[in-house]
Amino acid sequence: MAAQTEESDTAREQTKAEQDVDQVRQRAARDQKRLDSGAVTNPKDLENLQSEIASLAKRQGDLEDVVLEVMERREAAQGRAAELSERVDSVAAKVEDATARRDAAVAELDSEEAGVRKERETLAAAVPEALLTLYGKIREREGGVGAARLYQRRCEGCRLELNITELNEVREAPADAVVRCENCRRILVRTPESGL
Repeated sequence: MAAQTEESDTAREQTKAEQDVDQVRQRAARDQKRLDSGAVTNPKDLENLQSEIASLAKRQGDLEDVVLEVMERREAAQGRAAELSERVDSVAAKVEDATARRDAAVAELDSEEAGVRKERETLAAAVPEALLTLYGKIREREGGVGAARLYQRRCEGCRLELNITELNEVREAPADAVVRCENCRRILVRTPESGL
């Protein structure tokens, strides 16, 4: 915005400077025409007219220098504005690309979540209601994890190794019994790698 504003300000400044040069040029041309026409015969008036023409020529040169300086500044401002506009376009394209990738990833995650939910519903239908209720309470209390695998005599929920007494209790419990970790109270899932 600043670069575009600077460019438009210098454009206005250039237009005004060019108008000033045109006014001086027109006045000098009028005076030169009067001088060349021979209408002025008084030597004093002729001298004044020649002096004014010389003064206008100097003023025109000064104003043309101002126009050139303003044109250079405007060119630089246009270059900056164009460069910044390209950078903005580049960033906007990157944002658009990142947004598209994010949206695709979210859609993929939503699809995956729907599949997992459906699979969970199917599996949950085969689990007794009391066990699901217990799991839900533990999961809520433990930050989203209600059951943990017993792996090499270690609860993967709290990462603590079960002592020998706890291991014996788990070992002796029936295969369909709900066994819980004494440390974190999560439901323990027994597997061949449990170390029992």
